[in-house]
Amino acid sequence: MKLEKCIALLFCMCSNAFAAQSQSPIPEVESLLEQMTVEEKIGQLNLLTPGGGIATGSVVSENVEAKIKAGEVGGIFGVTGPDKVRKAQEIAVNSSRLKIPLLIGSDVIHGYKTTFPIPLGSASSWDMDLLKQSAQIAARESTADGINWNFSPMVDIARDPRWGRIAEGAGEDPYLGSAVATAMVEGYQGTDLTAPHTMLATVKHLILYGASEGGRDYNSVDMGKIKMFNQYLPPYKAAVDAGVGSAMTSFNDIDGIPASANKWMITDLLRERWGFDGLVVSDYTSVNEMIAHGLGDLQAVSAMALESGLDMDMVGEGFLTTLKKSLDEGKVTEAQITTACRRILEAKYRLGLLEDPFRYSNEARPEKDILTDENRKLARKLAAHSFVLLKRHQNILPLKKNVKIALVGPLADSRNNMLGTWAPTGEHRLAVTVLEGFKNVAPEASITYAKGANITNDTVMAKNVNVFGPKVEIDKRSPETLLNEALAAAKAADVVVAVVGEASEMSGEAASRTEISIPDAQKRLIRALAKTNKPLVLVLMSGRPLTIEEEYELPVSILQVWHPGVEAGNAIADVVFGDYNPSGKLTATWPRNVGQIPVYHSMKNTGRPAAPVESTQDAEAFQKFKSNYLDAPNSPLLPFGHGLSYTEFEYSDLRVDKSEIGADETVTVSVTLKNIGSYDGAEVVQLYLRDVVRSITPPKRQLKGFQKVFLKKGESKKVNLTLSPDDLKFYNSDLEFTVEPGEFQVFVGTDSNAALKTSFSLK
Repeated sequence: MKLEKCIALLFCMCSNAFAAQSQSPIPEVESLLEQMTVEEKIGQLNLLTPGGGIATGSVVSENVEAKIKAGEVGGIFGVTGPDKVRKAQEIAVNSSRLKIPLLIGSDVIHGYKTTFPIPLGSASSWDMDLLKQSAQIAARESTADGINWNFSPMVDIARDPRWGRIAEGAGEDPYLGSAVATAMVEGYQGTDLTAPHTMLATVKHLILYGASEGGRDYNSVDMGKIKMFNQYLPPYKAAVDAGVGSAMTSFNDIDGIPASANKWMITDLLRERWGFDGLVVSDYTSVNEMIAHGLGDLQAVSAMALESGLDMDMVGEGFLTTLKKSLDEGKVTEAQITTACRRILEAKYRLGLLEDPFRYSNEARPEKDILTDENRKLARKLAAHSFVLLKRHQNILPLKKNVKIALVGPLADSRNNMLGTWAPTGEHRLAVTVLEGFKNVAPEASITYAKGANITNDTVMAKNVNVFGPKVEIDKRSPETLLNEALAAAKAADVVVAVVGEASEMSGEAASRTEISIPDAQKRLIRALAKTNKPLVLVLMSGRPLTIEEEYELPVSILQVWHPGVEAGNAIADVVFGDYNPSGKLTATWPRNVGQIPVYHSMKNTGRPAAPVESTQDAEAFQKFKSNYLDAPNSPLLPFGHGLSYTEFEYSDLRVDKSEIGADETVTVSVTLKNIGSYDGAEVVQLYLRDVVRSITPPKRQLKGFQKVFLKKGESKKVNLTLSPDDLKFYNSDLEFTVEPGEFQVFVGTDSNAALKTSFSLK
C-alpha cells in the first residue's frame, strides 16, 4: 500500500488526537502565556546541555542552573537518572517565577541501555513489528531514566555510502523508509503521551540531510523539487502523518537557505502543506552556524530562524541573547515569540508535565525497566533478523557446533565496537563479544582466537576515529606477528571465521569516508586466510555499504552484521551456527566501487540507456554511445533488497486480480512462494512498480510493497500484496500528487532485480 494512505489507516487515531489538541487552544497553556513576560517566553525557546554526555558540537552550556531559576531555559538534554531529572525539575518548579517544568531530551537512536543494531541494520530486518517493539523498549527504558523527549527517528534518505550518517537511517528507499519512520514514531509515542512509558519523538533531519554533496557531513544540498517530493520527502511526511510530536531541522541549506531559517520548509511545507503543529527544534548550534553559512551575525540569523517558524534553539542561545533586542528594534514580533513559546508549552502539556512535573522521576523504575532479560532477548532477536547473508559459498554456513574453529579478526573480541555509532546511552562493558557469543551458543566447539590484524594500521585514521574513546587500538605486536598467529590458528582448524570491517566510529556523524573498502590491514589478513584453502566465513561489520568486490570474488561466505548492539556476539553465533536462518535484506545498494556512487535501485533511464541486465547474458558489455562506463558495469555489486538464506525460495504464478482499473480502485498482486531448500526460513517478498509512460520521467522501478513470509521446508504459500490508488500516484511538475492513465508493470521477487513480471492498466 502507499504509505501515505497506509499510515492514515493504521494510525489515524493517534494522529487525529494529536491534531485535535493542536487545533484548539489549551487553557492551561493560554493561562501561562497570559502571565509570562517577553523574557520568560524567550527563555522557553532555549534548549541547553550541561554536558557530561556525547555532544555533537564543541559548545557546552554554562550556568545552566542559574538560567533555569531565571526562567531562561525550556529544556535540557544530557541529564539522565530519575534523581538527577527530579533535581533539575525541582529547580524549575520551585525556583523559577512561573514554575514551568523542563523538557528532558536525549539522543536515543537505536535503543537506550538495551542497544539494538544501528538503524541501517534494524531496517534490514524489513520487520516493522520488531522495529516498533524496539522503539517501545527504548521509550520504556529512557522514561525510566527520566527522559521524556527523544531526538529520533532519523529518516533521511541516503544514497551516498560515503556519508557516515547513512548508519542512522533506513537506507535509500522512500517507501521502506516511510514504513520504518511510522513504526518508530508509533513505538516511541504510543497512543497516550501522558503515559509514563511513552515519550515525545522527533523526526529528523528536515530536510535532505542525507543528500549532502560529496557525502561530506553538514555539507550543502542542491536538489530540484520533483526529486525532493517523490524520492526524499515521503519518510518525513510519514512521520508527520503518524503524529510525531516534534521535528528537528538539518544542518544543510535548501535552495540556498539553511534549514533552521528556511521558511519554505518549516512553515510552507511542514506546517501548512503537511499540517504539522508540533514543536520544531534546531539541531546542535545550527542557528549559530548560519553565520558561517554567510547569512549575518547572531542577531540576524536568530531573527531569521524565528521568522521562519523555528520554535527552539538547541545550545546556541541565539534566541536567548538576541531576540529581545530584535523585538525592540522591530525585527521580530512578540506574536512570533508567543507562537513559538506556545508550541513548546503544548508539548509539555501533552507529556503531562504541566500536571505532574515529576512524572518521569520514579526511582523504582530503572531497576525494573532497564536492561531486563526480556529487553535483551528482543535485542538479540532483532540483531539476528537484521543480518544479511551477502554470499553463500559451498554450504559452509551454517556451521556445525562441534567443529574446530579459528575465530580471527580485529572485531572478533572487541567489546568497544559492538554497540555501533550513536549509542551514547549504551554501556560498552555490557556488550557480548563475538568470541563470547560463540562460546555461549556452541560450548562444544573448539575455538582458537587470534586477532590477525589491526582494524587499521593508519595512525592518523585511528586518531580521527578515537575521538570518543578507543575504537581502533593498534597492537604493540607487528602486523606480521598478528598475521602469523592467525594463519597458525587457521592451519589447525576445520573452518575459519574472520570478523572484519569498520570500527563503530568509522561511520556515523562526522565520519564520512572517501574510501569505503575494508581497511588494507584487514584486506591483507583476508587474502592470506583465503590462500589456506580452509573453509572461510567473513563476518562483516560496518555502518554503511562497503566496496567489497575483491572479497566477494574470493571462495568465502559473507555475513553482513552491521554493528549489532548489546547482544552482538550471541546474535551472530545464533546465525552462524544455524539457530536462526538469516532473513535480512539490504536497504541500500552496495556499489562495486566509489566511482559508481550514487547507484540505487530506483534510478531513471536515460535517452540512451544501456541494455537492461535481464535482456541478454552479456547485457553489461560496453556499448559506445550508451550510458555506461568504460571500466565497470552499471550494475552494483549487490542490489537493493538482496539477501540470501540457508534455504532456497521459488517464486511462481504471478498474477493481478484486474487487468484494468479505475483511478479509485485497488489491485491485488499475488505470487506463489515455495521453500524448496533444506531449512525453514523467512523470505521478504518485494513488489516493484513501473509507470511505463507519464508526463515526467519515471524511475525504472519503485518499491511499492513487501511482506516477510516464514515457510517451513517444502511449504508453499500464496502471498497477496495490495496496490492502493495512492501507490500509482506521483508528484508532477506542479507538485500535485496525481496519477495518469496508462500501463503499469509489476515486478515481484527476492530483490530489486525481480524477474517475474506482469502488468495492468489504469483507465
